[in-house]
Amino acid sequence: MERNTILAVVLSAIVIAVGLSIQATFFPPEPIEPPPEQPVETEVEEPEVETVDHTRLEHFELVPIGEDPPVDEVNIHNQVFDATFSNRGAVLTSLKFLDHLDDGEPVEAVFTGSEEQAAFYTYLGEQYEDPITDTFHVNMKDSLTVEFYRDFSYVNNDGEVHDDHFRISKLFTFKPEEYLFEISVNIKNSTRGAPPLDFDGFAYTMGFEPQLGPEFLELDGRYDYRHFYTYAGGNKEHITIDNETHTTDEYLAWTSLAGKYFTVIGIPDETRYRTTLIEREKTGLPQASKIMYSRPMLRSSDTTDRFRFYIGPQQSNVMSVYNNADENAWGLSGLHLEEAIDQSTWFGWLENILKFFLNFFYQIVPNYGVAIIMLTIFIKVVLYPLTKKSLESSARMQKLSPKIQEIREKYKGDTQKINQATAELYKQEKINPLGMGCFPMLLQFPIFIALYGLLNKHFELRGAVFIPGWITDLSSPDSILSFAPAQIPLIGWSDIRLLPIIYLVTMIFSFKLTQGGAAAGGGQMNMKFMTLIMPLVLFFVLYNAPSGLLLYWTVMNLLTMLQQKYIKQKKEHDQEEQKEPAKKLSQAKSKSGKPKKIVPQKRHKSIPKNTKRR
Repeated sequence: MERNTILAVVLSAIVIAVGLSIQATFFPPEPIEPPPEQPVETEVEEPEVETVDHTRLEHFELVPIGEDPPVDEVNIHNQVFDATFSNRGAVLTSLKFLDHLDDGEPVEAVFTGSEEQAAFYTYLGEQYEDPITDTFHVNMKDSLTVEFYRDFSYVNNDGEVHDDHFRISKLFTFKPEEYLFEISVNIKNSTRGAPPLDFDGFAYTMGFEPQLGPEFLELDGRYDYRHFYTYAGGNKEHITIDNETHTTDEYLAWTSLAGKYFTVIGIPDETRYRTTLIEREKTGLPQASKIMYSRPMLRSSDTTDRFRFYIGPQQSNVMSVYNNADENAWGLSGLHLEEAIDQSTWFGWLENILKFFLNFFYQIVPNYGVAIIMLTIFIKVVLYPLTKKSLESSARMQKLSPKIQEIREKYKGDTQKINQATAELYKQEKINPLGMGCFPMLLQFPIFIALYGLLNKHFELRGAVFIPGWITDLSSPDSILSFAPAQIPLIGWSDIRLLPIIYLVTMIFSFKLTQGGAAAGGGQMNMKFMTLIMPLVLFFVLYNAPSGLLLYWTVMNLLTMLQQKYIKQKKEHDQEEQKEPAKKLSQAKSKSGKPKKIVPQKRHKSIPKNTKRR
């Protein structure tokens, strides 16, 4: 048992290495491209600029100038967004996807958790806890462009408001059919000197916060998650957050926060910003995830910084339009935003192949539930030679169970002799338990992983109806009875789901058919675990799995049961045919009292009745 386990682990490593080699050979990464050419947004430092001695401002305090404008909301609509802004801090409070629904309502991309939280607050210096919340004046330039502006001064060391002031303006610009929009931040001083915004070398911080929607109760890392990625020099990197923050001064073409189906991507201009990724709990939120850009100190009296943000679905055809300037309204190229799409690390190439076939079957029958069933049948047919060998090997191993038990009893306590005798028995019976049993299963492992990744986050499954009234969203668990917000004690379930129960039943019967009769000796405990305990464990683990995943595994179990039944019937039929000569011999012996040799009759050509034989 130990030797087979070690061999299985070694073969798993070989399969993974082969998969990586195939990916590197047939799906190489795109060549590294330089960052896209963009106009320099920051003005060149003016000659002989009068600067402020920032070191004298020991206690900086921002003071808004003039009467506070009343709190107001602004709405902007294009073909894909319904955006709501507040002039209190000049922030985005809501961004709804008009083409993507949850329970019939547009998906909210800005998961705030409370009214005080919003996206694109401005902070002084490099900090993320005390934003500017003063009300700004609103200038609606056109139906897709809104400007927020406010004049500010500051308190000097004597506690008096300084005579100089500067204006902070934030301009939000949308395009009619684009998920990508632009934020321009302009800071203009009333004098020729640079504004006194120097806090340890940084002027201000702004970014996307507090969390990417849609709303969730928890992030389990399997069926819902938030991942950070950075992209620089043509290379994508997955960022793991340690101690709640990750900071880099490296120039990044873009930074993304990817959810299961939607993503936000921050695309700064060519200024050398400090990028900070934050992942922590926040009031009213299970987890807050932020992408923050800290702007180095200003060296000009009039500075404009430009940020672009893509907030939208993880769909390659939508994101790849920013690779060609002719395909998007912004005239951008070479961004490769599709690289932000989350996919399997090892078997992404195989996931893409399976996605092709899934979409192909969907073209035949426009129902993704039916397409998943067709894909399952297709995979089962392709793998039939391997699974057939595996099942036949299991049957032959079961047949040897009595002999193996005899060996164990004969050499009880001598592991070496048991292994030698068992190996000799396998050799006599021409059985390779690893080659015929484990190896075919290992070859199916990459397909299993790729399908898990595909069906767990394939965007088109979101909101896809399989059976109306029951499985109405293949990307979510099914529910036949909900008693939320109440929960079952200890378990925490608030829904009764039918599909996991069906999956459990099919898995138990599939294991029983595959394992056949009870194994001898210590194999009885392994048999019991495989046929009952393991399905129960998987039932609880997969209870909240997406319906698409459970549909695939349930259909696969049913097909395995049918396959096993077919192999068993064929085997019994072959055994009956083999017993037929022995049966005839037994009948002849009972009539004559002694064995009678059964001679196969030869067929002769038919002879006409009137013809005599010579």
